[in-house]
Amino acid sequence: MKNLKKTFRWFGPDFGVSLAEIRQLGVAGIVAACQDVPLGEVWPEEAIRALKSTIEAHDMEWSVVESVNVHTAIKYGLPERDVYIANYIQTLHNLAKNDIYNVCYNFMQLIDWTRTDLDYILPTGASALRYSPISAAAFDLFILERKEAQASYTKDLYHQAKTYFEAMSKAEKDTLKSAILAGMPGSKKAIDLNDFKNNHATVLNISKEQLQENLSYFLNAVVPEAEKLGVRMAIHPDDPPFSVFGVPRIASNYDDIRFLLECCPSPSNGLTFCSGSLGASENNNLVKIIEDFGDKIHFIHLRNVARSQDGSFYEADHLSGSVPMEKVMKAIVQQQKMRHSTQKGIVDIPMRPDHGHVLLDDKNRQHEFYSGYSLIGRAMGLAQLSGLEMGVRESLVL
Repeated sequence: MKNLKKTFRWFGPDFGVSLAEIRQLGVAGIVAACQDVPLGEVWPEEAIRALKSTIEAHDMEWSVVESVNVHTAIKYGLPERDVYIANYIQTLHNLAKNDIYNVCYNFMQLIDWTRTDLDYILPTGASALRYSPISAAAFDLFILERKEAQASYTKDLYHQAKTYFEAMSKAEKDTLKSAILAGMPGSKKAIDLNDFKNNHATVLNISKEQLQENLSYFLNAVVPEAEKLGVRMAIHPDDPPFSVFGVPRIASNYDDIRFLLECCPSPSNGLTFCSGSLGASENNNLVKIIEDFGDKIHFIHLRNVARSQDGSFYEADHLSGSVPMEKVMKAIVQQQKMRHSTQKGIVDIPMRPDHGHVLLDDKNRQHEFYSGYSLIGRAMGLAQLSGLEMGVRESLVL
């Protein structure tokens, strides 16, 4: 039976990690996107071919597209959404013409993920990404200055955030602002605060039910075309999997996943299983999600988080944290065995180590990386996960 297909995300030559370096790790494939194409526009075949050729020149394949981003007009149900949906479908056609069939995407509002500290120093001296509800509340209340924000928080959390914010220096406030407005993956351009505020005001007027309806509309337009092409669509869970700044979440738990899969039943309508995103909530049973929706998992992100009682979390070592990684890996391998025996689905599911600590020589070039995407930290994660997978396979044979 085939192992998981080991992949590595690459943002291009301007982000501190080269394909030549990744090739030394022994991965089979690259996870990449045509980063230079503006949001909502069709990815030209020429751009797709050029990127694919660049990757293949280093003896690797372009295994997964992450991401073909969804335009805000689609997310918010605006009148022009059908134009962007048509563009999205054409992009899928262009990818399929180049034999690229795995597409990861998300339907997150405002920004792709939220962290309040991009350089959280661990006891080892390495650094990680961290989320603090107190810091997030301070940003919401006193930098974003959202109307009605105070009603979103308990009195205790409000006073903690207020005390925390008032004790911060200007540099610390700027660092918090920069962490939250760090921008989209693959971009070094920070989100403008005024643009963030305007977008935020729009999404606050849209209910969770309406956002789900907009997702369903998108899926029922795109997925039938993807199925004809043999393209597997894999939605990434919300990160973190709970409301931030008053914005609803629609892909954050078991019921959300069931809704989005059932609203458009198709082998092409699937999930990117992200243990870090889903694992940031203690309410998510990751093994059950794999067991119940495993046949719809088209792509896997594996990372760990260490949760605290106050709702904060940081990205821990891949094998230590609040996510029971051994049980998660066992459930994944069991899903592979099922696919192998039934001859249904891709057995060598693409998997990448998601995020990584900044350590060793990476510290000398960490400002070149997109946050969370160091080289050595992810390489260490890949090695740990590969060893765990081998051990789990051996234990299931015995």
